[in-house]
Amino acid sequence: MHHSFKALSLTYKNSPVEIREHVALSPEEANLLLQKIKEVTAAQDVLILSTCNRTEIYYSHEENLSDTLVKLIGIVKGFDDTEAYNPYFTRLNTSHSAMRHLFQVAVGLQSQVIGDLQITNQVKRAYQASADADTASPFLHRLLHTVFYTNKRVVQETAFRDGAASISYAATEMVQHLTRKFNNPQILLIGLGEIGEDVAKNLGDSKNRPPRIAITNRTHSKAQDMADTYGFTTYDFSDLPQALAESEIIISSVAMAHPLITESSLSGISLRSSVRFIDLSVPRSIDPSVTQIPTTYLYNIDDIRNRADQALSQRLAAVPDVKFIIEESLRDIHQWAQEMEVSPTIQRLKNALEHIRQEEMARYLKDLDNEQAAHVEKITRSMMQKIMKLPVLQLKAACKRGEAETLIDVLNDLFDLEKHPAKRV
Repeated sequence: MHHSFKALSLTYKNSPVEIREHVALSPEEANLLLQKIKEVTAAQDVLILSTCNRTEIYYSHEENLSDTLVKLIGIVKGFDDTEAYNPYFTRLNTSHSAMRHLFQVAVGLQSQVIGDLQITNQVKRAYQASADADTASPFLHRLLHTVFYTNKRVVQETAFRDGAASISYAATEMVQHLTRKFNNPQILLIGLGEIGEDVAKNLGDSKNRPPRIAITNRTHSKAQDMADTYGFTTYDFSDLPQALAESEIIISSVAMAHPLITESSLSGISLRSSVRFIDLSVPRSIDPSVTQIPTTYLYNIDDIRNRADQALSQRLAAVPDVKFIIEESLRDIHQWAQEMEVSPTIQRLKNALEHIRQEEMARYLKDLDNEQAAHVEKITRSMMQKIMKLPVLQLKAACKRGEAETLIDVLNDLFDLEKHPAKRV
């Protein structure tokens, strides 16, 4: 199936946040989409990756299923006008381009903040969802394990991951920059999902930590645990209006279908004389209408840029090394996939020879005692392994040359292999 591996990709590179938030999939929606793909198509190796910066579907199928998959996304998300979203999706319809893209995504080369530390764990969760939904064949299992091994090599052999690099870290850098514009401001962090938790930890661990940090979360115990660890203060989520009124820098990373903070929801709140909102959510949790309030500023996820210049220069300098490691991994997975294609022929040949061996053994074993039979068994098995060795080596060499199909046809004709199943006997 590796020859038919494909990808459908919508990312920050070709779509604004207004588009991305409409197609962003929650874990529950991604699982539902996996099931619908299984019901409607015959695709295998289905992997769905949805983050604040991308919504992507990887799959194996002889045909290009892009239009069908976009329609299924529309069904899951509840919109009919899929034609409006089609132009934002990139189709990667060759296995090599789709696999290379997945490798580059997983190590952080394609991230908005290059070298994003979160993306590898997001890919792992997507892979687990595929395994749980039974949409992963041996090819996808091997591919993803190679991806994770490649990421490990990138960490160990290059400077690409030196210094923290993620959306949450970039947001932390922005907070520290904005803090200098105020006199002892209070920073309010709303939501402790993955990004929110990372921002809280980054702020808590920072050498230039702002002195006044407050957090609120729908599950208050999680906010309290974080506050106890880092010495933050907390608000009950029901006291959000009070928290907003007492804060100058407000970071929201809550996952909601509709904005949590809007101009109308702020109308009854006496905000500080100047307030900076940072919205890290997709879909957005802070409506752009809040900027209608004087001296209020809003930064969304597309405004977040890498502020760690030194770490960025190190990562950019390491990009050629990262790409070289990826190409090595691509060659390895391509060779493995080719060998997988000839493995049924190898097994059929082995079964054909074993059939001959068993027939001849049956003719002579009745005249031998147990000790003699054991010797004959050992000798004939050893002979068969030596006979098998050269065809197997030749098949693998033919794979590397792209000539395996010719040798497979020859072996099929010589040994009439179609009569023998490829299953182990």
